[in-house]
Amino acid sequence: MAGTTSGDSHVARNRLWARLSAAVEALPEPPATPLMVVDLDAFDANAADLVRRAGGTPIRVASKSLRVPALLERALAAPGFHGVLGYSLREALWLSEQGLSDDVVVAYPTVDRVAIAALLASPDAAARITLMVDDPAQLDVVDSVRSSHEVRVRVALDIDAGLRMGGQHVGPKRSPLYDVDDVVRLARRITERAGFALVGVMTYEGQVAGVPDDVPSQRAKSLVVRRLKSASMSQLAERRRVISDRLRALVELEFWNGGGSGSVEATAADGAVTEVAAGSGLLVPGLFDHYQSFRPRPAAFFGLPVTRRPSPTMATVHGGGLIASGPVGADRAPLPWAPPGLHLTGLEGAGEVQTPLTGHPAAMLRIGDLVWFRHAKSGELFEHTNSVRLLAGSTFTDEVPTYRGAGQAW
Repeated sequence: MAGTTSGDSHVARNRLWARLSAAVEALPEPPATPLMVVDLDAFDANAADLVRRAGGTPIRVASKSLRVPALLERALAAPGFHGVLGYSLREALWLSEQGLSDDVVVAYPTVDRVAIAALLASPDAAARITLMVDDPAQLDVVDSVRSSHEVRVRVALDIDAGLRMGGQHVGPKRSPLYDVDDVVRLARRITERAGFALVGVMTYEGQVAGVPDDVPSQRAKSLVVRRLKSASMSQLAERRRVISDRLRALVELEFWNGGGSGSVEATAADGAVTEVAAGSGLLVPGLFDHYQSFRPRPAAFFGLPVTRRPSPTMATVHGGGLIASGPVGADRAPLPWAPPGLHLTGLEGAGEVQTPLTGHPAAMLRIGDLVWFRHAKSGELFEHTNSVRLLAGSTFTDEVPTYRGAGQAW
């Protein structure tokens, strides 16, 4: 059944708990916690499913949703994936220096003058990295750093992909570029400006790609969300077509990026789009459980040890307060996942130094047992650790550094 997480059954979650327990048991010494794990079996299956859904359209890996170099490499090595959608110019420079990618599009505008200076000082990096712009002032920042126009800076236009309905805007508050004439006006300014090359466009329809639309406890709301998504994609397809036709008279673009893990099929079907972005669909955090269009497999987990038993029916683990970004709400808290049947308490939730748990498995947990959680968002989990264990079957095959473990923080 599409929209239901394939790892959501109690049987699958108990099997996961057994696999993780066996892998931990086989380690030569007890691991430090929180113990971060990526299940490569699920990761690879998710990668293959994204490629299937893209139907031949290349997938650009959203690094923000991974933040682990080895996982970026693994995704890029899979047929159907090409290039990185980064979130920081410093990150893009580092990825280029490390040889992890020769094609990085920075998804957000930058005013980091130190990083811009480093880009301008390296013709090789400038040939591999594309900056995102939606305002002439961002070009001015680049020019304020450079001493000559010898190195051309590759740029892409970030065009608002939201839905306009009844005078309202539905979608991420990103680019000010919406009207076709405004897009063309900025594109012309770039093509006429020395030192810049307009090579691409991005239209991220976050109101489609990043919003669950098949939540069992929210049937009525999910129906409204699906209707908004359909209207959004219809309106956006027409706007993309018109913008594409107008831009073609000015410049030959290398790429048109769109979508995300939750909208791969719909975005790939748009004739203007040449590549789709995906990242969260590889690890599948809690917020990506309930989509009608695909069946994800959770691949990222963190284990916390039981340190006390406040009562015969409760267990308390050490740490746990890894709350996701975005609007404050219960859906930003981590999910107790394995063994299944555990719940956060309403009064304490996931705490910085301890997290009490209820539910029938709590009575069976012993001091020292590991409880496994899922983070609500992808990638953010690995800002809290230096390394990640890679699980294949019931064995940890490797321990690899995160961005943080490589000494990087963006």
